[in-house]
Amino acid sequence: MTREEKGVLIDELAEKLKNTTHFYIADTGGLSVAEVNAFREMCFKKGVEYKVVKNTLIKKALEKLDTDYTPFDEALKGTSGIMFAEVGNAPAKIIKDYKKRDKEFTKPAFKAASIDTDLFIGAQHLDMLSSLKSKDELIGEIITLLQSPATNVISALQSGKHKLAGIVKTLSEREG
Repeated sequence: MTREEKGVLIDELAEKLKNTTHFYIADTGGLSVAEVNAFREMCFKKGVEYKVVKNTLIKKALEKLDTDYTPFDEALKGTSGIMFAEVGNAPAKIIKDYKKRDKEFTKPAFKAASIDTDLFIGAQHLDMLSSLKSKDELIGEIITLLQSPATNVISALQSGKHKLAGIVKTLSEREG
């Protein structure tokens, strides 16, 4: 690959990283071609893009961004692939689900993630990241919480309507 081709690749990768709010760095080194293809298929089905990229190219692309990604330098060793996602927890769930297929799998290994420019480095973060709620899930919960008081008010008003009708009926019967 020529220097110009590497420059173009770095620019394209930097643009992709800039426009993607959630990306993970994972290690699939040591997996067979069939295993990597199965992993890529899982990613594709969940709407996650997975690319294997040289560590030096990833570093150079990250250097072009406004956020300081130097803590990722430690994670950028060995084989690295980048997982681009619209939903922050999707790559973590894919990694965990893939490992569930066979308890012997140690790969793909989670190395690092950037979720809305928050950095997570090290495998100890995988469980937490997989349990994060997506933006849509959080909005749904907020709507449910907001609707709950309104539902209670409506129920009270409806039951009050019946009570009021009963009181009026009782009073009219007394007068008669």
